[in-house]
Order: sequence, then C-alpha cells, then structure tokens
Amino acid sequence: MNICVIGTGYVGLVTGTCFADFGVHVTCVDKDKKKIDTLNNGKLPIYEPGLQEIVDKNVSAGRLVFSTDLESAIKKSLVVFIAVGTPPREDGSADMQYIKAVAETIADNLDGYKVVVTKSTVPVGTGRVIEKIIRERQKHGHSFDMVSNPEFLREGSAVEDFMRPNRVVIGAWRQQAIAIMKDLYSPLYILETPVVITNVESAELIKYASNAFLATKISFINEMANISERCGADIGMVAKGMGLDKRIGPKFLHPGPGYGGSCFPKDTLAITNIAREHGYVCKIVEAVVEVNRGQRELVLKKIKSVVGDLSGKTIGVLGITFKPNTDDIRDSPAVYVIEKLTAEGAAVRCYDPAGMENAKEVLAPTVKYCSDAYDTASHCDALVILTEWNQFRKLDIHRLKNILKSPLIIDMRNIYDPEGMKDLGIRYISVGRLTDR
Repeated sequence: MNICVIGTGYVGLVTGTCFADFGVHVTCVDKDKKKIDTLNNGKLPIYEPGLQEIVDKNVSAGRLVFSTDLESAIKKSLVVFIAVGTPPREDGSADMQYIKAVAETIADNLDGYKVVVTKSTVPVGTGRVIEKIIRERQKHGHSFDMVSNPEFLREGSAVEDFMRPNRVVIGAWRQQAIAIMKDLYSPLYILETPVVITNVESAELIKYASNAFLATKISFINEMANISERCGADIGMVAKGMGLDKRIGPKFLHPGPGYGGSCFPKDTLAITNIAREHGYVCKIVEAVVEVNRGQRELVLKKIKSVVGDLSGKTIGVLGITFKPNTDDIRDSPAVYVIEKLTAEGAAVRCYDPAGMENAKEVLAPTVKYCSDAYDTASHCDALVILTEWNQFRKLDIHRLKNILKSPLIIDMRNIYDPEGMKDLGIRYISVGRLTDR
C-alpha cells in the first residue's frame, strides 16, 4: 500500500515514519523546502527520542520518502493523511486555512478512489467540510471516502505510543474506508490493540474530549495542591490516596506549574469554542483553562514570596520545555515564568537539555543560557525547577548549596524530599507541601 502524509510536523513525521516501519511505502510531503531538505540530509526538525533511528532505517529500506511534490504524492497513494497545523485564533477557535488548502489540492489531483484521513486535531464537523470541498471542486467525479483517525501521541513517547497504542480510533461513514484503515493498522492486531469504529464526528470529538479530560485532571490536582498548602495537607499523599481508586487512577495527578505544549492549551480552548458555536457553554473545561492560567501566576507569586523584590536578583531556572524528553516550548509554563521574571527586573540564568535553541527565539536577549544545572545555579539568589527532566532528579545538593548565593530551591515539580532537603540546609519550597513552615 502507498500512502502519503501531508505535513512533516510532529504528528505527520511520527505517523509517516511509524507506518513505514509497518512495511507501508510512505511519502511525507511538506511545502517547506528547507524542512524537506533537512530531512533528506538525514536530520530531524524535531526532538523525539527514538525517532531518528526509525527514520534512518526506513529511508535506507526505501519505504520512507520526503518530498515537496504534493501532487505526485496524492496521485500515487491510496490513503492520504492530512497532518497540517490547526493553530488557535485569537478567540480560541482552530484556524482551518491549512486544512482547507490541502482539501483543495487533493480535489485538484484526485485521479481515482482515495481515502482521505484527518490526523490533525480538527473541530467536529471538519470531515463534512473537507468532503464538501473535494466533492464540489474535483472535475472528474472520482469516488473517495473521509476518515477521522485522531492521534494520541505524547511528546517524548510518541514512537512507543504509535507502536503500542491504548486504542486506535477510526471514524468513517462507509465500510470500504473502514476496511482499508483496519488493513493499514493490521500490524497492531497481534498486540490486541482495541479499535474503536465510529462515525467521523464522534472520532473528531474523541480527541478533544480525551485531551480536555486529561487537562481537567491536571488543573484539578493543582487546585487540590493549592488547598493543601493552606490547610496543612500533603498533596503527595492526597494524590496517592485518590489514584489508588481505579475509577480515578494515578496518572496526571502530579501538581506543578500547569499544562502546556501544542495540544492541551489549544484543544481546551477549541472545545469550549466548539460548544459555544453549538449553543452550549462547557463550564468545566472553561474553568480548567482559567485554573491553568492562574497556576502560572501562582508560581510567580511563590517565587516572589521567598525571594522578595525581583529587581536586581539573579534567578536560576532548570527546564524550559513544557515537559521532559521534548524540545517543545510552545505555551510552556516555564517560558511564561521566565518572561515574567525578566519583566520584573530579575537576571535569569537557565538550562534545558533540549529546549534552549527554541527558547532563544522567543525569550529576552538578556536571558543567560548555561551549560548544566550547576552553571545555572552559580551565584543565584534562588534556583527554580520548572521541568522534571531526569537529570534534575539526582543533583548534587551539597554542590548546589555551595554555589548558590542563597541556599534556596523552589521546586515546582516536587522532585525532592522536603525533609531530606531541610537536613542538608536547603530552604526548599515545593507545591502542595508544607515545606516552608
């Protein structure tokens, strides 16, 4: 089977590469020639553990090709995946211009039956919009089917998530398209991967509903952490007690500076917009969005409560990406906090294993990028941990104490044991634990 994947961003590149590893011939297409040249030179435009090796293997085997020739890729493929961006507009709704442009190109190059699949996260009803564009624009009346096949890839674990998914969702209106999609995913059958077969609209909503629910868990545990600090509870034990209930589960019950990245912020805003467009107010998700915004402000407030006036102070920051094992800084709470620190006159020294090059494009030129955690902490009034990279989990605390101007660590990811830090002479501030009393 020949397929093409339109868009070589995070979702498109991982999707195309992993399908190639299933034995399918894949053409990944992008209009960005620089990005395609980078890929054809053996380099990746994104950071994702394990992806480089799979790309190299399948390019060498001839199953994976990168091209700017979209017209040719469409014509030689049975299945056409759309994996272009749907960035948020100012009102939170998804910007559909790239989706619609791709639909028009598919229509112009439809030379026989195709299955057109949306991998991008799109508003409910997009499948109908794409179908209408292709049906009305194409000139020869070729048959085609629309499918919604949402992705559930976690940055930093995307390859594993594709190869061993919790489920595959296939939304389609006709059995022929369902059969083709099931055949495409047949290598997963040996793993007994659940396959959810539904209509296009339900598949589109499954993606938004899933992300909104996970974002809700994050905002909820942050609310509980804020209560814990005020009433003498320990959020670690609260989360443990909650998570042992199988109806709740332990995942996403980790307090911190709030969610970020390319999915949760965009998708929570989008689903509230979708609801309003259909005459309904999704109050829970709107509250989730508001709590997440407020959590970032609470981080800054916590820093100021122990450091005092930030003007003239030097703050070390560990972690810039929104989560570990990615170089993605989009809507990262760490970026927000660094921007606020510099705006209030603090000198910021920071380190991140993967995100510093991206950070240089958005942060103030006064931010100092360091070689490691210890370089970052040197002569700082406080060290703030904002992303839980593994290499930050076992730092030499004695060394940090000696190089910090003040033995103060503000850990917004609850990496360390408060009592152990106290015994080492560190003033240790964390989230939802009474570490400052």
